[in-house]
Amino acid sequence: MKFDPNIQPYASERLTLGAARGVVATGNPLAAQAGLDMLKKGGNAVDAAIAAAACLTVVEPTANGIGSDNFALVWMKDKLYGMNSNGPSPMGISLDEIREKHEKMPVHGWTPVTVPGAPKGWASLSERFGNLSLSECLAPAIDYAENGFPVGAHTALMWQRAFNQYQVIYKDDPQYEEWFRTFTFDGKAPEPFQIVKLPNHGKTLRKIAETGAKAFYEGELAERIEKDAIKHGGYLRKSDLEVFESSFVEPLSVHYKGYDVVELPPSGQGMVALMALNIFKNQEIEGRDAAYYHGMFESMKMAFADGMHYITDPKVMRMDPKALLTEEYGRKRHQSITEEAVIHSYDDPYTSGTVYLNTADKDGNMVSMIQSNYMGFGSGIVVEGTGISLQNRGADFSLQESHVNVLGPGKKTYHTIIPGMLMKEGKCKAVFGVMGGYMQPQGHFQVVSNLIDFQMNPQMALDAPRWQWVKEKSFMVEKAFDENVMEDLKSKGHDVQVEEDRSHFGRGQIIIKLDSGAYAVGTESRTDSNPAVY
Repeated sequence: MKFDPNIQPYASERLTLGAARGVVATGNPLAAQAGLDMLKKGGNAVDAAIAAAACLTVVEPTANGIGSDNFALVWMKDKLYGMNSNGPSPMGISLDEIREKHEKMPVHGWTPVTVPGAPKGWASLSERFGNLSLSECLAPAIDYAENGFPVGAHTALMWQRAFNQYQVIYKDDPQYEEWFRTFTFDGKAPEPFQIVKLPNHGKTLRKIAETGAKAFYEGELAERIEKDAIKHGGYLRKSDLEVFESSFVEPLSVHYKGYDVVELPPSGQGMVALMALNIFKNQEIEGRDAAYYHGMFESMKMAFADGMHYITDPKVMRMDPKALLTEEYGRKRHQSITEEAVIHSYDDPYTSGTVYLNTADKDGNMVSMIQSNYMGFGSGIVVEGTGISLQNRGADFSLQESHVNVLGPGKKTYHTIIPGMLMKEGKCKAVFGVMGGYMQPQGHFQVVSNLIDFQMNPQMALDAPRWQWVKEKSFMVEKAFDENVMEDLKSKGHDVQVEEDRSHFGRGQIIIKLDSGAYAVGTESRTDSNPAVY
């Protein structure tokens, strides 16, 4: 991949960095350094990814935790692998019981907690690909948890926002007491760069490291999770944890202007990004004008319309995902785009259809990995005495019986976190991701277009002003978005509003493998991140 130095419509706040022997890019420089330490010890890109991911559960608990899910695309020894490590709903949960208590799935508390996949994901990747032991990879995270770390500025802001919410709504609810014991200090959220220790995280990570995650799924930690769930009326049990396994899966891809864009299959939403690209590639691009953005907006809305209708646990999907990614279907969808903004419904192809990190090593192996608790601290549940902050993925289940993503026991829900990869002629050329709930496929769509359509370098591709579809014809754009283009989009019927809080637009990293064998890396200017390179 080459970059055009003459096409620089946006000034980057940082420069793209180059490296010859290894790169780790995350949302936190401490986690990036932890991954780089593994490379310097003789570890590979997978070891580096595991170290960074575990470290992020400590230094950035506002976005992920030991009770997270994770997903990975792995390029190892010239072969592509996909891993989904997200668990299903508990077997003891029932649609009728939840509907008696709630009109829609709760966002916080024990009810939306599904089986966490992250510890099993780390162990599965380590066992299959790692050069180093799991204990070696988790050692930096344990050290930071036990001996302290400075809280990043952006992380402190997110921490304060969560504290403000929990203080008002959940302070007197017993199921959240452990969150306050774990994540507040002298009754407050930490200040930027305050040194914080999370000793219970350290103890739990040590048990996961020593047992290859068995303590979490079969042993003492599983028993503690069940005990807490029963105490507070939750549904998760040790028996749910015992049967969980990470899945190695066949990735999906679409061809986009000389490159294959790779995502993981459902229940993740990666195919939403692929559908948008598959539609949009039929458009002629003359520049970053209103026609360009109008095509992107409509393509994205169509992709979400189909994705939200079809994506769920792959065991019960009504549609073969590949049918939504055919050349013919992409052309058909694109042909339905008019000059005016419209609200799109799903189509049927048969009748016509959030922490991110990436790593690279001296041997050309690359990893695109994402891990999340969802909605900040997730469920708000921390298992007593363990530091295990549990995700709330079940919040995306529908309580409508006719919906494809309706709640059911032992079922995986529509999942927002997605890692991305670019390939060319059968070889990995880049790993990338943009975290942030339903912003993720929109972020993937935008950075891929920036890289391929406009030949931007990784940092430029990340720094370019972003947009986000909200609902119907409504879009948010960043303050730096071109005002003239925005007015032209409004004339086409789009409701476009400037959002000054950049945290709404995702946080990403990109590593590109150059023809020279070196790597070029960009990291998110919207957070605390810096890459670690050598």
